[in-house]
Order: sequence, then C-alpha cells, then structure tokens
Amino acid sequence: MTLTADDVRAIALSLPDTAEKLAWGQPAFRVAGKIFAALGDDDATVGVKCPVEERAGLIASEPEKFFVREGHDDNYAWLRVRLAALDDVAELTAVLTDSWRQAAPRRLVSAHPELNPPPADG
Repeated sequence: MTLTADDVRAIALSLPDTAEKLAWGQPAFRVAGKIFAALGDDDATVGVKCPVEERAGLIASEPEKFFVREGHDDNYAWLRVRLAALDDVAELTAVLTDSWRQAAPRRLVSAHPELNPPPADG
C-alpha cells in the first residue's frame, strides 16, 4: 500500500486543534498557528518537525525514508519523509503525531495523553 497526500491530510486533520492552510503554495497543517507538517511539491513527501540533533541519525538509519533538502532545510528543525517508503498508516500516524507534539502548546499536549508515545522499555 502506497501512502498518499490524502492519507497525510486525513491523519493530520484528525489531530486536536489542527487546520490546513497553504504555505509557500503547498498544503500545510498547523496546530495553534504553528506548522507541524507540509506536503512536498509532488505530494510524494511530507516535511515534519524534527530536532536538528536527531536528523542525521534518522537519515543514516533509513535514508530511503528520511532526507533533508541540502541548503534549504539545514538551519531548520525539519525532516522530509518519502511517503512511499513508509511501512503503513501506523508509521505515518506516528511521524505526524510526533511532529504535532513538537509544535503544539504544552497545555494541548497535556490535554491529550493518548497522543503521547508509550514509555520505553527498560
């Protein structure tokens, strides 16, 4: 199953207090006015929030899934994801929810504990 821009839209808009609005001519998804996801030019990728210090590890571990546009994303806490490389809707949901948590106000994240990741084992 190949994931599509429609899957991104459905998942992003299912998250609390989200809205879709164009940014730079592309569909972007916002929480409390902050962008947490944006579809790429070809609708085959989605940009999501990702701490800069975590990007290199993600890209190195799964370069077929994750990338940055050199020169464009270098100074921003963003990562791009190839939709066709994701395993399934659950993985896309996890990626978008993680990005939503990074952009959402703490009070909103606290109000939705069901969107927090499960505790790590160990």
